[in-house]
Amino acid sequence: QVQLVESGGDLVQPGGSLRLSCAASGSIFMIYDVGWYRQAPGKQRELVAIIGSGGSTNYADSVKGRFTISRDNAKNTVYLQMNSLNPEDAAVYYCNARWGSKYDFWGQGTQVTVSS
Repeated sequence: QVQLVESGGDLVQPGGSLRLSCAASGSIFMIYDVGWYRQAPGKQRELVAIIGSGGSTNYADSVKGRFTISRDNAKNTVYLQMNSLNPEDAAVYYCNARWGSKYDFWGQGTQVTVSS
């Protein structure tokens, strides 16, 4: 069992930056692939970025070059550094930890608002 707690969401102006954190507890976090997803009102949840247990990363085209996902296994935490934010990035951001097809955990989400 893995418990995930996201933090770092806030109101930011266009062009600004935020760093989201996903803190995990309860299991061997380092073996999990961890992704950040987001869901805006009226839209489907979409993958933003993912980091594998070995450190490999993948990003949605819409955030490439602006967002960076990283993990600190010693702290059981995955981060999402978001730069050059625009209104289209506004959403609830969720952390997901997955191992195989059987283990799949979600956090409660953190709100990111981009507005002047």
